[in-house]
Amino acid sequence: MTDRRKLIIDTDPGIDDAVAVLMALACDEFDLIGLTTVFGNAAVDATTRNAHAILHAARRSDLPIVRGASTPLAGTYAGPVPHIHGTDGLGDGGVARPAISRDDPGPAAMFLCEQINRSPGDVHILALGPLTNLALALRLDPSLSGKVASVTLMGGNAFCAGNATPCAEANFLGDPEAGDIVLGAVWPVAMIGLDVTQKIVLDADALSEITCGSSAVASLLRAVIPCYRRFFGATNGIDGLLCHDPSAVAFLIRPDLFEKKSWPMRVETQGISRGKTWPDVGATDRPAKAWQDRRPVSVAVGADYPTISRVIVERLRRLL
Repeated sequence: MTDRRKLIIDTDPGIDDAVAVLMALACDEFDLIGLTTVFGNAAVDATTRNAHAILHAARRSDLPIVRGASTPLAGTYAGPVPHIHGTDGLGDGGVARPAISRDDPGPAAMFLCEQINRSPGDVHILALGPLTNLALALRLDPSLSGKVASVTLMGGNAFCAGNATPCAEANFLGDPEAGDIVLGAVWPVAMIGLDVTQKIVLDADALSEITCGSSAVASLLRAVIPCYRRFFGATNGIDGLLCHDPSAVAFLIRPDLFEKKSWPMRVETQGISRGKTWPDVGATDRPAKAWQDRRPVSVAVGADYPTISRVIVERLRRLL
């Protein structure tokens, strides 16, 4: 294809991150130019090793992987979530981590600045974890947000409960200050949050489809999925996976499958609502000053859930 979009994935692998990265690698629509890693589902050393394991399985070890932030802008890293992603971040399924034989080309924020300034207007960012690297890149180069083609992020919860606290989704809770910076920048942002991702499910049949075969990708998926599947069985009562991060990839390739509305957004940084994403939906008796002068964010509020699930499966099967 001649219109492939340059894409950087900022990620904290993470089982659903692994599925999302593999899905993106299977998409002809993208020219993936690198991964940047961040703390989140596991510490950044682990997420960086996991990113190498994912690309190794997909035979794409040629792509740069750049280690990013280990802590949020304010406060400390809350720690990994082994009950969801395993102690290694990839489900404790024995996934081999190849030796990292080359140095990272630079800190993630610097890499983002370099790539975007090298191709202004052409680079898309897909963010699947806490948004610290993106906020740090904006600190390094405040003009950066005017040079990015788009930012698509998995995170937030505009009109539903959180999954990390009753108020907050996990990625935004990981670094609310960074999230507020990213949602307030002038670049075009699409937020694919819990409002839709908690309704996009890969059921048992779909999981069988994406784990069959003898390829390294199928082997990796067979190793990582059981841990995640047990978690959703225990907490959500489903025999399958909620497709948080892969849903954001699906949005990039099939935005027509999503219902979107736009509002200025803020992220709560204080108190029991820390990490909550708040849209300015209007209809207040006084002007909402905290939301003024912020560019509207495109928020996914509905979707063709069954079709999105099929898109995820079909793309992954290209690698099997």
